[in-house]
Formats: sequence, structure tokens, C-alpha cells
Amino acid sequence: MSSINHRTLGAADYQADLEVDFANEDQTGLIWAWLDHARDEAVVAPGAVLILRDGEDFAMGQVVDLVTVDQGTVVHLRLLPGAVEDYQAALERAAPRSA
Repeated sequence: MSSINHRTLGAADYQADLEVDFANEDQTGLIWAWLDHARDEAVVAPGAVLILRDGEDFAMGQVVDLVTVDQGTVVHLRLLPGAVEDYQAALERAAPRSA
């Protein structure tokens, strides 16, 4: 059993894929952020599921689209239900068990 099962994960254990302001909602009704706020811009693509961070708060989100504007590239995001920890727990349950 991995050591991750023996402790509770906290905010310091996660690296966000994208820094966002959860209050930034545009006329599309979606949350948006600048692509250059991504830890690795290569992973930010339509359909990608990302770990989002606003200060000390984390959430899961899915990229809806990327829109080029004069100031840069806007990433539109849909927040996904549940906490980051819920997704981690689901991945652990799905991981192959060693014999």
C-alpha cells in the first residue's frame, strides 16, 4: 500500500496546473484565466482536466476552449464537482493492486 494512503493530502501537496480567480466569469458564463498563468501551457487544451488554484483554494476544472485576444490567450473553464481529494481517492481505488 502506498504511503499516500496513510496521511491526508493538503493544499501544499498539490501543484496547480493553472492559477485562476474563481470569481472571474465572462459573458459566456464560464470562469476564465490567462494561458500564461499555466504551470505548463502544453497541458492546457480543450477537454483537458486541470487542477485549478485561487490563492489557497483548489478545484478541478475542465478546459472548454482557448480564445486568442489582443492581450494573450484566454482559457475558458468549467468547474467540476467535488474536491481535488475526491479525484485523488478515485484514482487510488482504480490503480492496479500489486500481487
